[in-house]
Amino acid sequence: MDALLALDQGTSSSRALVFDRSGRLLAQAQRELTQHYPRPGWVEHDAEEIWAGQLACAQEALARAGVKVAAIGITNQRETTVLWDRRTGQPLHRALVWQDRRTAGLCEQLKGQGLESRVRELTGLVLDPYFSATKLRWLLDHVDGARERAERGELAFGTVDSWLLWKLTGGAVHATDVSNASRTLLFDIHRGDWSEELLGLFGIPRALLPEVRPSAGDFGQAQALGAPIAGIAGDQQAALFGQAALAPGQAKNTYGTGCFLLMHTGGEARASTQGLVTTRAAQVGAAPQFALEGSVFVGGAVVQWLRDGLRAIGGSGEVQALAESVPDAGGVMFVPAFAGLGAPYWRPDARGALLGLTRGTTQGHIARAALESIAFQSAAVLAAMNADVGAADRLTELRVDGGASANDLLMQFQADLLGIPVLRPRVIETTALGAALLAGLGVGLYGSAADIGAIWQLDRAFEPRMSRDEAGARLAQWDRAVRQVLAP
Repeated sequence: MDALLALDQGTSSSRALVFDRSGRLLAQAQRELTQHYPRPGWVEHDAEEIWAGQLACAQEALARAGVKVAAIGITNQRETTVLWDRRTGQPLHRALVWQDRRTAGLCEQLKGQGLESRVRELTGLVLDPYFSATKLRWLLDHVDGARERAERGELAFGTVDSWLLWKLTGGAVHATDVSNASRTLLFDIHRGDWSEELLGLFGIPRALLPEVRPSAGDFGQAQALGAPIAGIAGDQQAALFGQAALAPGQAKNTYGTGCFLLMHTGGEARASTQGLVTTRAAQVGAAPQFALEGSVFVGGAVVQWLRDGLRAIGGSGEVQALAESVPDAGGVMFVPAFAGLGAPYWRPDARGALLGLTRGTTQGHIARAALESIAFQSAAVLAAMNADVGAADRLTELRVDGGASANDLLMQFQADLLGIPVLRPRVIETTALGAALLAGLGVGLYGSAADIGAIWQLDRAFEPRMSRDEAGARLAQWDRAVRQVLAP
């Protein structure tokens, strides 16, 4: 059997999934990943835990599937930053997670020097702690001896894909793909190479950086798993690929720890005027591919907060029933700016708020408001995207995936707010599927990217039911809530 193994290293868990060549899920394994919060706004992961958990999941999933895989694909939380010793393979510090905001001051300092427009011109990104460059700069400045060792070529930097690739190949391959490289603030998305100008601006020695390759191809042999690694893409670009959104104008939204809405723009790097970023999409072959992206920092993580922080539910699967215990949110608005606000606001200083509370507010109202906040944030991103592309290219449908897309209440509310169909595929694990399909292309299991379109199958279409007047009123209510959060 031509089976494919996807290593899906997310923010909250390590997972491994085995697919057959038709995209059918054969087996999977998962382990939660410990979250470390040493200070408010700081978020860290243990890179060794990531590696150990991912390897254990891969071995467990393969044992359950009982098949030999033809190739391995890697997909990952993107901007999370790992720095390790090239000789020993040991990390010098915990990984700084994409949610980490400790470098907000440095970003403001660089903005004050008038550098943001140039950074955006080269990278398609904004100057924000979300991305990797300032995280790497922080590690070099705060880990004893790190900068000197980096300049001597003794250290390696990578996003999580590079770290896993290094470990899987026993240190033989230090590489990444274009989609992950384009999230670092160090990569010129137009030239397709690391930028010496940006390396100088952020104070990053080039010797640290991995080789950048297309997303499908030879990335080396996974020693412990006995198969070639043939596909790598950042989680959101992998999901765009797994959704078969391969043509300009097609879009998807992934409901994971955060929410990430991407629209494919083909070979054109479309600049945003609405607070979105331009990024490289997964690349098969030599021709570059681009996408517009809006990132919501807190999506499904709000359900984790209901479980672990508020203790309103015992498990994430209980949130829909609790939210449906009330007919509506009772006027409660929840702005979950636990780690600032992402697109289209880009306010790292924002903090979360529950608004509209009364004596009659229950946990059900808060749970419903929490779910609705995911849809509201995504709707704000989609509105920005439509404004960027213009009336002729406005989205007419949205493909959805990720864990929270299984929540029918949330998906229906999302369709109601957007006023367009929300399409959920049979396989909602499209991030992992995208990595698997890229690996399949990398070893020639599929003839071309066009073969991917036949694999995508619809599970359910959520059609808008809410009147546009009511949807407009709800969105205006959300805008008022966000303005209150952002007020000085």
